[in-house]
Amino acid sequence: MFLKAKKWLTIGALIVLLLLFFIWACNYWVEKSTANQVYSNINKLPQNDVALVLGTSKYTVNGYQNPYFYYRIEAAAKLYQAKKVKHILVSGDNRLKNYNEPKEMQQALEKRGIPKNAITLDYAGFRTLDSVVRSKEVFGQKRIVIVSQKFHNHRALFIANHRNIKAVAYNAKDVSIRLGLKTMLREYLARCKAILDIIILNKQPKFLGKKININI
Repeated sequence: MFLKAKKWLTIGALIVLLLLFFIWACNYWVEKSTANQVYSNINKLPQNDVALVLGTSKYTVNGYQNPYFYYRIEAAAKLYQAKKVKHILVSGDNRLKNYNEPKEMQQALEKRGIPKNAITLDYAGFRTLDSVVRSKEVFGQKRIVIVSQKFHNHRALFIANHRNIKAVAYNAKDVSIRLGLKTMLREYLARCKAILDIIILNKQPKFLGKKININI
């Protein structure tokens, strides 16, 4: 009995180690392959026509203002005001009647002085893969600046690279470890899923639809 238990414990430990190695390898691949495409210094960021702002909720589940949202809006506004981009594509979730990430992003950008005609809304950016792929397949952009937090930008760039989109990313301000720990931990798994979706499953966006022109 003791030997059987020891055998299963050994097998269990090996499975855990393999799983941890897989997670580490996925994260290493995503970060290493996109390391030269992320920018925190706006002066070093190459100019581009369109910035793709990845969506998130304006408020947390507890009803507080979501710092991820506001930091991304600030970063996108800075890019436009510094003339690093000519247009901003905001992409987020709008699957529920009373939940509209793109509209909230548009309103927040307008409050920061970005003209309405310089903003295009993508209502079907249900997840990062959808937002990145739709920027090309629906909105016709083969070159973009992705705007999100650094940890998220690496995954978005990984997707762009494997879908023949020439992309760089501008890092919005990070959230403190205290507030962002859960999000960071989820990101480790999200990168593994991104590899499976892109490399193995060839996952497509939930919706594509007709082409939409961005007037620049």
